[in-house]
Amino acid sequence: MLLGTYQTKVVSGHRIAVPAPFRAQLGETYILARWYEGCLVLVGKEGWDALYKRLTGGQELIITPIRDTERFVLGSAYEVFPDDQGRIVIPQPLFDYSKVVEEVYFIGLGEKIEIWDKTAWDIKEKEVVKDAAKYIDELAKKK
Repeated sequence: MLLGTYQTKVVSGHRIAVPAPFRAQLGETYILARWYEGCLVLVGKEGWDALYKRLTGGQELIITPIRDTERFVLGSAYEVFPDDQGRIVIPQPLFDYSKVVEEVYFIGLGEKIEIWDKTAWDIKEKEVVKDAAKYIDELAKKK
């Protein structure tokens, strides 16, 4: 399970070092794609199918929300390969989308990792902390 938050710097050529605890679980080939709220998502190639099913709710019909989800996430996905030091290159379109500047956070969320620009994550984390109790209450009401 991919857990924890790690911070690292972006080095020349849009390279970032994937934290060692994550590398051990991701395998040799990763998938990097656009994700929601301006961040990126990183999964191992093995975990990509499970993430795709979760995104589409297992829908067999290719209705508009499925097509648009595919366009947004799958259409932006790249296979990336870590170098000997565990660094990956963020392709230019993803680099531009995420507005990554100097520092990033890797946030392990079970089966996937979100990659956030530090400034964007600092803002988002405050929102999440502020609303965390409300979210769990809403989820409990649905059960």
